[in-house]
Amino acid sequence: MTGSHMGHTHGHSVPRDFAQTPLNIYWEMTQACALACRHCRAEAVPLAHPHELNHEESLRFLSQLPEFGNPMPQLILTGGDPLARADLYDIIDEARRLNIGVSITPAATSALTREVLEKLKKHGVEGLGLSLDGSTAERHDSIRGVPGTFEKTMAAIRWAQELEMPLQVNTLVAEETASDIPAIYELLKPYGVTRWSLFFLISVGRGKVLQPLSVEEGEKLMAWIFETSRQAPFTVATTEAPAYRRVALERMREQGMSGEQIKRTPTSRGFGIRDGHGIMFVSNTGDICPAGFLPLVAGNVKKDRVVDIYRNSELFKSLHDPAQFEGRCGVCEYRVICGGSRARAFDATGTPLGSDPFCTYEPHSN
Repeated sequence: MTGSHMGHTHGHSVPRDFAQTPLNIYWEMTQACALACRHCRAEAVPLAHPHELNHEESLRFLSQLPEFGNPMPQLILTGGDPLARADLYDIIDEARRLNIGVSITPAATSALTREVLEKLKKHGVEGLGLSLDGSTAERHDSIRGVPGTFEKTMAAIRWAQELEMPLQVNTLVAEETASDIPAIYELLKPYGVTRWSLFFLISVGRGKVLQPLSVEEGEKLMAWIFETSRQAPFTVATTEAPAYRRVALERMREQGMSGEQIKRTPTSRGFGIRDGHGIMFVSNTGDICPAGFLPLVAGNVKKDRVVDIYRNSELFKSLHDPAQFEGRCGVCEYRVICGGSRARAFDATGTPLGSDPFCTYEPHSN
């Protein structure tokens, strides 16, 4: 896995109903990847899956996306390593021809060169996502499983800045990385990063070998994230930690911000988005899931219409409707803007509608 939820790089011109249209569609183009990251959701392997979407199937999948209408979702090419797909540039060209915005999260391998970034930009890629999980080579490479990955990542960050490519940096939040997060922030500050997304570990795939933060430590870190986001030179966001939205909202209210001011903050733009609601994931073999970390299959692009699955399948419909959530999440007054991590709820309770255990909040509603 090379990236977590990559944010949209544009402003929002047309209002979007997340029950009708996702903001981001993540397409795991291939499982093939030269890295062996300790927390890989895709459990990436050196070779492609024999049943991964072939070129024709890939083009048919792309041709369905304009059916969402305006505003269109952003397509985020992930893996494995999307650079391992021989037809990558043809696919990007076709997506751009269909007026689909494209971002990419390549793995930091020797295949990622300045020339590759130039070529991606030339083909109309609008955003780049890179993973940085440590402030030093020793820390980052121990998570990524391959020596030299830190240097390659930092080189790519510099090239993206030189080429003026909008860049999202994704950082894993786990027990092993939490104490290093402020140092990673300091390291990133001088670079022209657009967005820094802190991905709170979910024990899926190879992620089971790392330890998630305790709920209390998570709450402390979210408070730090909020304060840091006030003066950061880039947007600071969280992934699979929607409780951050409650923390941010409480802090904004404490600081006397009005509803209008809150609405204008970058943080509030993520309100309401969660796995399966604003987010959709298509696996390398075409399975349609609510998110990469919520591996429940609602259909497959080889036989189903993506738009129909997102809008009308029982799984997605239940995720669009916070009234169906169970436990604390179901009665919480923040369930619309937060809704909890559906992936973590599934991991903890066996149902995607369960309570997200990564939250200290006791709801007032009954």
